Amino acid sequence: MKAFVINNYSKKANLQLAEMPVPEVKESDVLVEVYAAGVNLLDSKIKTGEFKLILPYKFPLILGHDVAGIITKVGKDVKKFKVGDEVYARPEDYRIGTFAEFISIDEKDAALKPKNLSMEEAASIPLVALTAWQVLVERAQIKKGQKVFIQAGSGGVGTIAIQLAKHLGATVATTASAKSFSFLEKLGADLLIDYKNSDFENRLSDYDVVLNSQDNQTLEKSLKILKSGGKLISISGPPTPKFAKEIKVPWFVKIILSLLSSGIRKRANNKNVEYSFLFMKADGKQLSEITALIEAKIIKPTIDKIFTFEQTSEALSYVESGRAKGKVVIKIK
Repeated sequence: MKAFVINNYSKKANLQLAEMPVPEVKESDVLVEVYAAGVNLLDSKIKTGEFKLILPYKFPLILGHDVAGIITKVGKDVKKFKVGDEVYARPEDYRIGTFAEFISIDEKDAALKPKNLSMEEAASIPLVALTAWQVLVERAQIKKGQKVFIQAGSGGVGTIAIQLAKHLGATVATTASAKSFSFLEKLGADLLIDYKNSDFENRLSDYDVVLNSQDNQTLEKSLKILKSGGKLISISGPPTPKFAKEIKVPWFVKIILSLLSSGIRKRANNKNVEYSFLFMKADGKQLSEITALIEAKIIKPTIDKIFTFEQTSEALSYVESGRAKGKVVIKIK
């Protein structure tokens, strides 16, 4: 099969088109013919080696964390799916590789594709929607009437998180450029802050939850707007010792991660704020719950641009540019 691979960590090198073997189908796996794949900043971070301490991949590595396609083969123990089913998924870590013609996925990580979405729309959903779900539902346990600050509202995670937070009954503030304001209001954002000429820490106060997706400076500012007992949940780091324990990294990596996050954890503790790092996980059951919200038209995908399979490297460069509003997708079939 054809696939786009990297052969080493690099900031400058492009993805390489290569012939790779069709993945093995284990007992609980489904083999999916890939129709479309979503592109995420996570793909870039893995390509450059930013996560090599916590995700030490082997090469050649096929990138890609979002898939929509049709099942062509099932393992002998598969019970949820059959050949011909249209599915979508965020494959689990160490089994990524959606920038390819086929991918093998454990059935527990897949869900039936929403009936009201195209393959391209479905491929834009899994990683960002699961991230939003795991932050807002699983960890923050958002309740009606709470105030939530979602950074970078026009980004892939932001566009879904705004819709989910509003569905949960929260008041939502977000940052974006002014040209995105009307679009974000339609998604449900209540308070919009132009990050180019306004400091959110001077506009917001007594918030219950912050979803941080930006740099350490923004993370520090986010502490200022939270009430006592609030939650600061970061998807961009720094990772915590608790996270290191969960993923069972070597002892020296635990020490490194502990040192990286010691400052923010201490300052959060002094303010009686709970700081945590979230690295989203594959979860087909949660994805099925998200499917129900999509089919009820509570959550809608936002696609900025669709690239051809041959343009996969350009698609990743476009995501790295930071210009995308919503998601970037590769149409493979």
